Amino acid sequence: MKKLVVNSLLILALCFSVASCKEKNEDKAEDAIEETMDDAEETTEGTLEETGREIDEAVEESKEAGEAIEEAVEEISDDGN
Repeated sequence: MKKLVVNSLLILALCFSVASCKEKNEDKAEDAIEETMDDAEETTEGTLEETGREIDEAVEESKEAGEAIEEAVEEISDDGN
C-alpha cells in the first residue's frame, strides 16, 4: 500500500513537472514570436521611411529635369526666330 501511494505521488509530481515545462516552452515560443514581430515591424517602418525619402528625391530630380528641358526648348525656340 505504501508503494502504491509513493508511486502515485511520484507520477503526480512528474505530471506537474512536465506540464510546467510545457508552459515554459510555450511562453518561450510566444516571447520569440513577439520579438520577431517587433523586429519585422521596425524593419518595415525603416524601409518605408527610406523608400519615402527616395521617392521624394526622385520627384525633385524629375522636376529639375523638366525645368532643364523647358529651358532648353525655350533656347532652341529663341535661336530659331
